[in-house]
Amino acid sequence: MNYKQLFQHRSFYILLAFFVTILWSSSWLLIKFGLEKENLPPLTFAGIRYVLAATILVLVVLCSSQNRSAIRNLPLNWWGKLAGYGIIFFTLTQGTQYFGLLYLPAITVSLLLSFTPIIAMILGILLIKERPNALQLFFILLALTGTLVYFIPLMDINYSNTTLIGLLVVGFGVVTNSVSAIFGRNINKSKTASPLIVTAISMFIGSIVLLITGLIIEGIPTISITAIVYILWLSIVNTAIAFTLWNKVMQKLRALEITIINNTMLIQITFLAVIFLGERPKPLEWVGLVILGISALLVQILRTKPKKEEVMSINN
Repeated sequence: MNYKQLFQHRSFYILLAFFVTILWSSSWLLIKFGLEKENLPPLTFAGIRYVLAATILVLVVLCSSQNRSAIRNLPLNWWGKLAGYGIIFFTLTQGTQYFGLLYLPAITVSLLLSFTPIIAMILGILLIKERPNALQLFFILLALTGTLVYFIPLMDINYSNTTLIGLLVVGFGVVTNSVSAIFGRNINKSKTASPLIVTAISMFIGSIVLLITGLIIEGIPTISITAIVYILWLSIVNTAIAFTLWNKVMQKLRALEITIINNTMLIQITFLAVIFLGERPKPLEWVGLVILGISALLVQILRTKPKKEEVMSINN
């Protein structure tokens, strides 16, 4: 098999999709290191990362004459939609995620964010009249059970104020992430612009707002050489390059395949946190993680249509 045949083979794109999810999962480690070891302020940290990444993506988009023409022809109301999507997903969701990682274990934050498809389905019932079937409702309840099981061993702990704040912030982030999932799906369903254009523009707008907010609240940070390396890697490799590769993967794989691969991130993040961050879930917490992971996966599979929709999956 020559290189040309390799790049056309489905198995190559399956491996590429797994590689991208590994990059995104590793972001959690770098974020924790930046927050805890380098004392980077969370909002400014997130803002710098995504402004740099968005700038790269915008430049990639503008290198194509087809993309430039598509951007010029975007309706005026679409810019408002992209701005709203960027603020909901990047300013609010990413900002709360970084803030939550400052106070909570990576596994806990990952578990809560894995609840996004469940909340998105519930919001879909209320906002866009997407009605789940009985099997989907069963897995929603099973996911709730998994979350409860995970937190049972933690109920006898006297939480500090910062931990409670972290839980509230991440809980709010789960809701905004769910709203952004519905918002992004509706934007991409119209196919007015490609997922790459939607991501680049919305990320640029949302990250600018996030960075300005961070600088106002947290001030100008002192950034070490190590922190700069973290930020550059997160921006260039784990965001700009990863999103570009993921956009290519979405053109080659079915929605079901993408859903399954993307859902492995909960497992990846858990094991990375155990190995590199020293987090040690108790046996009952492992049971909760498994129940929630399987339930979230099955809910997404059941809602996946046979025909692939072009929806950009944005992680970390």
